[in-house]
Amino acid sequence: GFSSTHKDSNTSPHTHTHTHTMTGMSVNSQYNGSLPNGDRGRRKSRFSLSRRPKANGVRPSTVHAACTAQAAKAISNKDQHSISYTLSRGQTVVVEYTHDNNTDMFQIGRSTESPIDFVVTDTVAGSQSNSDTQSVQSTISRFACRVMCQRTPPYTARIYAAGFDSSKNIFLGEKAAKWKTCDGQMDGLTTNGVLVMHPRHGFTEDSKPGVWREISVCGNVFTLRETRSAQQRGKMVEAESQELVDGSLIDLCGATLLWRTAEGLSRTPTVKHLEALRQEINAARPQCPVGFNTLAFPSMRRKDTPDEKQPWVYLQCGHVHGYHNWGSHRDRDRLDRDQEEREPGRSRECPMCRASGPYVPLWLGCEASFYLDTAPPTHAFSPCGHVCSEKTAVFWSQIPLPHGTHTFHAACPFCAQQLSGEQGYVRLIFQGPLD
Repeated sequence: GFSSTHKDSNTSPHTHTHTHTMTGMSVNSQYNGSLPNGDRGRRKSRFSLSRRPKANGVRPSTVHAACTAQAAKAISNKDQHSISYTLSRGQTVVVEYTHDNNTDMFQIGRSTESPIDFVVTDTVAGSQSNSDTQSVQSTISRFACRVMCQRTPPYTARIYAAGFDSSKNIFLGEKAAKWKTCDGQMDGLTTNGVLVMHPRHGFTEDSKPGVWREISVCGNVFTLRETRSAQQRGKMVEAESQELVDGSLIDLCGATLLWRTAEGLSRTPTVKHLEALRQEINAARPQCPVGFNTLAFPSMRRKDTPDEKQPWVYLQCGHVHGYHNWGSHRDRDRLDRDQEEREPGRSRECPMCRASGPYVPLWLGCEASFYLDTAPPTHAFSPCGHVCSEKTAVFWSQIPLPHGTHTFHAACPFCAQQLSGEQGYVRLIFQGPLD
């Protein structure tokens, strides 16, 4: 899945506030502004990073070959960060890490233990609640990755695979891919890997998809393995960097985060702006061309069950209607709204142009950080019906998001549903009032 993007700005990652973000935020792609059960504590749909009162960054120092007393001491010392690379049953290399006054460290993972600043859970595409996700075995690592941010301008943020646990250790077991680097250091990959994609031309109206890469435990950049957890690492890409830029996507195998910078966010529409656009559409009093009733997008807070005035769209042609319960191809049966919601794929014929295809309710995309511009919401993703600006729809429809262990597909950023149809989105055709 694609786990939502996060932005915010205080290390106590609280949501929906805008102070000066030190480096960024990351949003869980796909929760459309908030988690199904509400944003709570370290588990929320967006996080913001800001400078900590006291630096907590670390950097590598001493390397111990296995089995020495110092190596054992480094592992057992609760105040000493270390990474252990198990080469074989009898041989482990331990790299000690020392305090770094110039950086702040933020850790992301599935674990709710205290070293994790931002707790992420698997995203199940299109699911409204978390109840149906619990039975799924998570592929997100408990201590998935860490981001190191410079405490002084330009506040560069760098990402590394794996996070330190409660004993300040990272253990790479026998099965993990690991190797000795030419300068005598160790490096390795985590089981399902941490993938990063930096879009070309930043996160702007000119953005284009970049290339997915894998980030190692020491922050080096590699081409992808054949499958997520293959033993053989990809080739090192020396010309590329682990530095996060505005619009970088971070995939944790089960959740995708979007990284936004403070500067980038200053150009993004605010929730207030999206609300103004919603009211503008509604003020134009779009009508159902069949029932002649006035349509209106519901408020941003109401985003689960369609109401009476909800606009619906025929995804094949983009004609916007109110809900009507006829025109099904199945056996010309009359449908009710609940049934339609339960079986979103069934085909309907548009009364305006006779094009056949899915007929779904429209919902405004509420997570402002996913928008590439401040243009009005004129396009809808197919098949989910989330509405956003044209450039936003075009951008996300071209982004291949990791899915499972070896496939990629474009998905709606607001709900993570895989896109369908020729383009993955449709231009909306509203009928104005007849008076």
